[in-house]
Amino acid sequence: MVSLWSLAALTLVAARWIDPPTTAVHIERRLQAQISDTPYQERYKFIPLSQISPNLQHAVVAAEDARFYQHHGFDWHAIQLAAQEDMEGGRTRGGSTLTQQLVKNLFFGTGRSYLRKAAETTLVPVAELVLGKRRILELYLNVVEWGPGIYGADAACRTYDGASARAIDRQQAARLAAILPAPRKRRPERMNSYSAVILKRMRQMGW
Repeated sequence: MVSLWSLAALTLVAARWIDPPTTAVHIERRLQAQISDTPYQERYKFIPLSQISPNLQHAVVAAEDARFYQHHGFDWHAIQLAAQEDMEGGRTRGGSTLTQQLVKNLFFGTGRSYLRKAAETTLVPVAELVLGKRRILELYLNVVEWGPGIYGADAACRTYDGASARAIDRQQAARLAAILPAPRKRRPERMNSYSAVILKRMRQMGW
């Protein structure tokens, strides 16, 4: 366990300069397609953060982790709210930060277990320390799943909007961000209500 953790930590250090060629989620989806014998085409191209529209950067932060620039890997306020909503039987938000989601994407896939959660928890501070906020956001936007076989901002923008990630406007960005909680089920064109919420959050955050 220690050796695997050390390897993951070293991978995070390397990710400060090296763009990941694949992730645990990417590998998981390929294996699922092979096992089920279903067609699978992967679209994944890593691009610099400077080539991703600020509209999309802001929409994703507003939708997934509003306190991204304030916390150090864990948003205890969001975790408390999520726990309270769970107890009340009406959960509407998650408690995971972009840093937590990035670590899970890179190393653990979509599965859940207490062991994996514990390992994720110990790697998040490492990611925050060695990568910094700008690189964490760049990595997340490039590796996150945006639909079946669609990974990263470049593939998502070209697939759904026929445009480069640099050219996405506010409305398009909000619709793309709205599908992230369930990217294999949701489609941007159906996200009218939630995209409006994201646009409101963006305005409240000064974007």
